[in-house]
Amino acid sequence: MQISSRFTIAVHIFSCIDTFEKDTKITSDFLAESVNVNPVIIRKILSQLRNAGLVHVQRGSGGASIAKDPKDITFLDIYHAVDCIENGELFHFHENPNPQCPVGRNIHRILDNKLIQVQKALENELKSITLADIIKDTQYYIQNEKKENVSEYNE
Repeated sequence: MQISSRFTIAVHIFSCIDTFEKDTKITSDFLAESVNVNPVIIRKILSQLRNAGLVHVQRGSGGASIAKDPKDITFLDIYHAVDCIENGELFHFHENPNPQCPVGRNIHRILDNKLIQVQKALENELKSITLADIIKDTQYYIQNEKKENVSEYNE
């Protein structure tokens, strides 16, 4: 099982907005080039983030911007915004366990609470990471990369 790539694309979008918004208009084409996906995918994710109140998107000359202070946006907010899971449930249970089988008859009782426990643990962890953490890491790695490039050039 994997969480949809929409989540990591959304985080990538936020990092690009923060990094480049002072220098360039943040369009779906610009973001698609960084993410290396079709701009249609970016527009869909931007729409989901806008509907969740996490980004502002102005058509035409405006571009995209972050709608809230990055320290107030958690991974859980992003996760929920881009619909990474169906019906709010991380685990999709197989449809028709066999009621004639003692395991099939009891599998929900065996697993349901444990799966809820795992989902809550994931959500708590997602709540503990903010967009501000990601922006800080993005700036750190970009700065270190620039320093490494200068060092290589001077050698």
